Amino acid sequence: MLNLYLALLKYKDHLIFLIALTLSLTLLMKNDSPDVLIIRGKFSDYFSFVSSPFAWVKSMTQLQEETQLLREKNIQLTLKLESILTAQKENNDLRDLLGFKRESKLQLLAARVVNMGSSSNLSSLTLDIGSKHGVKVDQPVLVPGGVIGKTVVVGEYSTIAQLINDVNYRLSVRILPSGNAGILQFVSEGYCEIRELQKNSLISVGDKVVTSGFSNIYPENLPVGEVVEIADERASFQTVAKVRIQPNLGALLNVFIVTEEFDEVN
Repeated sequence: MLNLYLALLKYKDHLIFLIALTLSLTLLMKNDSPDVLIIRGKFSDYFSFVSSPFAWVKSMTQLQEETQLLREKNIQLTLKLESILTAQKENNDLRDLLGFKRESKLQLLAARVVNMGSSSNLSSLTLDIGSKHGVKVDQPVLVPGGVIGKTVVVGEYSTIAQLINDVNYRLSVRILPSGNAGILQFVSEGYCEIRELQKNSLISVGDKVVTSGFSNIYPENLPVGEVVEIADERASFQTVAKVRIQPNLGALLNVFIVTEEFDEVN
């Protein structure tokens, strides 16, 4: 208490000045005479000029905060939309798979893709079923769009399948409706070639390509793709048919493994 009293005595002049200034400003602001209004207007202009930079800084800070909030909301909405679209695609794929299994005359095992390209020297994918589920080596792997490969390594609970786009993959196929048979191999992204076709083969763009049935692995008439181009090989008696395969191999989530053929496939 003594310290407070001594401080007041020491700074009494400053304190009296502040009290007098405060009273003067209060009386000035409450006075509505024309001269006082002019002074108040000038003071308001000066105060507005001095405070405008602070207001601008405050508005920019608030704008940055709002912008950051909008960015976060945008990211959240984008992720949510992506999740919805992915779920819708997976749902549509599962419906197609279910419909294909119901209509197929093959005994099929459904499998889920758990890894792509698990082997460095083989274009492949890993599936979540194995010998415990009835899978064996050299069984066809397909989706509703067509054949995508065959099983090559089978564990108890997982399987590695060689894909149709592997450079060493070969498939005996037939072109419909002509019935010409040849060997299909991958050439570039989404496309394969059928070789060993005679030059007089009646082949047209748009013809369907299916498995020939000559292989011990693949039943006949499994869908493979569609002819998109025909070219004669120079200095040869053969024709080459370029084929577009149907499935997007990089987007596979679920596939089927053919374990047995019930009847002739239509």
